Amino acid sequence: MHLAVRLCGYFFNLFEPLFRVGQRWLGLSRLGWLFVGPNLLVFGLFTFLPILINLVYATTGGVKLMPLERPFTGVENFAILLECRDYFDIQSCRKDVFWRAIFNTIRFSLIQVVLMVGLSLLTALVLNRRIIGRGFWRGVFFYPVLLSPVVVALIWKWLLQSQGVFNAGLLAAGASPVDWLLDAGWAFFWTVFVSIWAHMGFYTLILLAGLQAIPRDMYEAAQLDAASPWRTLRRITLPLLMPNLIVVLVLALIRAVQIFDEVFVLTGGGPGSATTFIVQFIYQTGFAEQIHLYGLAAAASLLLALGLIALTLAQLRLTRASTAGQKAR
Repeated sequence: MHLAVRLCGYFFNLFEPLFRVGQRWLGLSRLGWLFVGPNLLVFGLFTFLPILINLVYATTGGVKLMPLERPFTGVENFAILLECRDYFDIQSCRKDVFWRAIFNTIRFSLIQVVLMVGLSLLTALVLNRRIIGRGFWRGVFFYPVLLSPVVVALIWKWLLQSQGVFNAGLLAAGASPVDWLLDAGWAFFWTVFVSIWAHMGFYTLILLAGLQAIPRDMYEAAQLDAASPWRTLRRITLPLLMPNLIVVLVLALIRAVQIFDEVFVLTGGGPGSATTFIVQFIYQTGFAEQIHLYGLAAAASLLLALGLIALTLAQLRLTRASTAGQKAR
């Protein structure tokens, strides 16, 4: 043990001359930049630089990969994506697949986020109570989060395919098999179900942490006042849990709009375009199709980013206003 501590001391002493030079040139107040500099460099290289490159591709055309070989087209890629004779008729749009992907993404996000937040809250409330095997059930709900999205999709695809476990059970019971992934309605249902199953544990954990942070004195006072469980939930639990609910709502919405991995492996966007979402449209346009339209893919990704920013800001504004209204009461 003492040898390990001594070796660590020798190792860190090797950097002492560098720190002394940094302190002499930067001063003690700015010495922290010497430590965060490498992280900022990596962050800028893999975050800000790709954003700038994406802007270049979105404002250029052609099929060439190198930016210098691509002609400048301005906002033409955005105009192609947004061109529609009637925005209420997807078939009248120049890129109808893009608008179908947007419609599917909005529908998926609304259904999935509402169910995700509601089920996560219900699960957190149950797991916060004194139940038998509480630690075991917490692990059961959180375990799918540890799995890779691709692994999750492969497991459920094995269960749902035509010759899968579910249809084998139906045949054994004397029922007819169901095309779970080949029927548009069922395919969309299973994309919602699998995404909730895979990620609900993460949001449950956030809400469970918020519930455990609520002082027990408030619940004891509510019991002395003979408050009903519903009134306790509405007057104590939900208001004090609101910051955690906001975090869960924003994270779930962003993740729902960016859904790709599970759906791509599970259904491939089919049948037809029933489960094609905006991120898969970007991938197909830029990389999967025979002609790689990098400009259209980059423009679609920027529109997605702007939509996410607008939704997040609007959601935070509304929740802040509701929280302020509850405090005013």
